[in-house]
Amino acid sequence: MVKLYQVRKGQFVYYNNKLHRVYGIKPMYKQSVHLIRLSDLTQHLATAAEVEKYKPKELDSFVYNHKPYTLRKDRKAQEGDTILITNPTPDSLDHYSLNEIEVVDTVDHKGVITMDSNGIKHNEYLLMVPGRSTESRVIDYQTVEPAGEEQLNMDYPDMHTNNSGNLLMPNLGDVYKQTNNDASFETMVVAIQNQTVFLGGGFVVSPEELLDREKWQFQYNLLDQ
Repeated sequence: MVKLYQVRKGQFVYYNNKLHRVYGIKPMYKQSVHLIRLSDLTQHLATAAEVEKYKPKELDSFVYNHKPYTLRKDRKAQEGDTILITNPTPDSLDHYSLNEIEVVDTVDHKGVITMDSNGIKHNEYLLMVPGRSTESRVIDYQTVEPAGEEQLNMDYPDMHTNNSGNLLMPNLGDVYKQTNNDASFETMVVAIQNQTVFLGGGFVVSPEELLDREKWQFQYNLLDQ
């Protein structure tokens, strides 16, 4: 049986046969492992016994936010590329951790600066190349190969719902980035009242709007940092 202490923030894990990333551990809850499903960035809760760890490696291919990528290390990232941080060694001014996915802003001979203002050395990441290469290994599923993009889209619906079909509510401390804002604006859930979500900076939104990936993208929960 998997013990909770063996599960770490940032790990890639399989839950319900599909690839997720651990974004938080809350031992006080029965479902103590908090997950983000990589294919559509929806949030899920699980126990340690329900997940199985997976270490991503070169030529692995998976869907992230509805788009397929292949991991490579045969070239350095360029401006605008997406990277997976697999060997994090942040200094005191940086705030990234294992298996975070970030977009590159600038590049030099030592490493990259991401859109989230992290300085990451070239040996700390794998490049996420759009698409699936011919030699790639598909890792979206643990035991079942996807039948194609149409099947994958059926398995990962757009609506953020639980198994009962109810809309999943955001949590206090959740940090979201406004995806339709060029300034990369981030804000946190500071209060929830009925079907109204209050964000830092005076934003008031519905859960449906906050979970709309065309407008907002979940980053992390501040209480797990």
